[in-house]
Amino acid sequence: MYRTHTCGELRLTDAGKTVTLAGWVQRSRAMGGLTFVDLRDRYGITQLSFNAERDKALCELANALGREYVVEATGMVKERESKNKNISTGEVELVVTELKVLNAAKTPPFTIEEETDGGDDLRMKYRYLDLRRANVRKNFELRHRMAIETRNYLSAQHFLEVETPVLIKSTPEGARDFVVPSRMHQGEFYALPQSPQTFKQLLMVAGMDRYFQIVKCFRDEDLRADRQPEFTQIDCEMAFVEQEDILNMFEGLAKHLFKSILGKEFNAPFLRMSFDEAMRTYGCDKPDLRFGMPFQELNDLAQNKGFKVFDDAELVVGINAEGCAGWSRKQTDALIDYVKRPQIGATGIVFLKWTEEGLKSTVDKFFTPEQLQQWADRCGMKQGDLLCIMAGKADKTRKQLNELRLHMGDLCNLRDPAQFSPLWVVDFPLLEKDEETGHWHAMHHPFTAPKPEDAHKLESDPGSVKANAYDLVINGTEIGGGSIRIHDRAMQEAMFRVLGFSDADARAKFGFLMEAFEYGAPPHGGAAFGFDRWVSLFGGRSDIREFIAFPKNNAGKDVMIDAPSPIDAEQLKELGLVVKG
Repeated sequence: MYRTHTCGELRLTDAGKTVTLAGWVQRSRAMGGLTFVDLRDRYGITQLSFNAERDKALCELANALGREYVVEATGMVKERESKNKNISTGEVELVVTELKVLNAAKTPPFTIEEETDGGDDLRMKYRYLDLRRANVRKNFELRHRMAIETRNYLSAQHFLEVETPVLIKSTPEGARDFVVPSRMHQGEFYALPQSPQTFKQLLMVAGMDRYFQIVKCFRDEDLRADRQPEFTQIDCEMAFVEQEDILNMFEGLAKHLFKSILGKEFNAPFLRMSFDEAMRTYGCDKPDLRFGMPFQELNDLAQNKGFKVFDDAELVVGINAEGCAGWSRKQTDALIDYVKRPQIGATGIVFLKWTEEGLKSTVDKFFTPEQLQQWADRCGMKQGDLLCIMAGKADKTRKQLNELRLHMGDLCNLRDPAQFSPLWVVDFPLLEKDEETGHWHAMHHPFTAPKPEDAHKLESDPGSVKANAYDLVINGTEIGGGSIRIHDRAMQEAMFRVLGFSDADARAKFGFLMEAFEYGAPPHGGAAFGFDRWVSLFGGRSDIREFIAFPKNNAGKDVMIDAPSPIDAEQLKELGLVVKG
């Protein structure tokens, strides 16, 4: 055995024992005739002690150790004279009597400690070194516990974990597919699944009743901090259910995870909000409810008073930033610069401050004090508050004000990562129209059922149809969502027609599913939750890469193994692919 104990295990009660440890050298300190080495493994750090008077050769060997050398040390556990309260083993040390170097190591390109000097690119290139850091490892301990607790909860609710194929048929689900050429069927391609959507519906037709899977999914889309080309989701489906059954089931999952992982209890039901209300009140369908600043519309109070910016606008709308009236001109100018960035594209902000001298606005000359007071009353202002108003096209202005609201939340320290505000957003539009092409697109996916009361309008008035769909939003992050599915062939064919599929196209892409519906498909629905996002939320971080063992960078590259990379001409020839050049 290379070790009898781990480096995080020894305590004062072990004093006097002879033990063997194995791990990596984190650092060493030579102090006269004494040398101390911090030995690290996955479980913690233990100090090794060497004394030149006792064993000069052993001490010299210890002094020759470099960072990240892999060593085995045997000795006696002893109480430390100088204790370290910052580590669990800090009351003891190992007085080494035998030391073996199991493997030497090059000096690592960055320090392997909680506070590292390595940048993101360097850490990703040497990810196997980065994963040795305790704070990075804790992310994967959290991920592991969440996976176990998810399985425990769903298994207790009679869900079966079923694996679905990874090589599937390419079908339109919103994002681009990653495709895989077939050697045995040249000119034909598999796709990697964007989700197991059609398979989990087929499992309901198969009578599985309750299915789940913690599954890898793949989408060839532009990347950001909370998006990777391959990601993991908790994928679930249930038969003989309505929307309320699904919301209750997965609200139960969320509450179970909050309690078992973070020790947080939610006794009250999660808040619910319609899509229309979320857009009207917060300008987005995933509002962060850890703080206020709801939108207040001011058209009736601010228009037709001679201020052209407001008079020409489709929407005049503001948010009240409590306690910010004392902000300087420099601070408010910085807000204007923020919303003028190309990513947001606003033209400016009108401010109204309620100071000790009363209400002061940047548009005082166009409005009377009484009119400004009406704005203040509408927005719930009090002395010390700052009202930020934007105007323009309705949808665009709401999105811009949403960005400002979130920015203000950050500036005012209102977005505490240790506070959680879960929300169900419901009653989404079933379809959205591409203004350039005039084509309808499914807002979620083409298998989402319309609300029963709207089903008759699917082909006659598709824009007015609400979806039997729902999203779980926590702290402004869409953790996941789902819908009641179409389980009737005629309804599914109607949906494909609205989306512009010809009958032949629909049969070619989804004939297997529509045929299955003719063999007794039960009413069913489900949900999928972004496991990486959920773990990062619980870990208090916004970048999901910190919770994925070997992630891609923002360009979709794995810089550690240099993927994607070219393949040789012979391999291309075997696959029946044209070799260019």
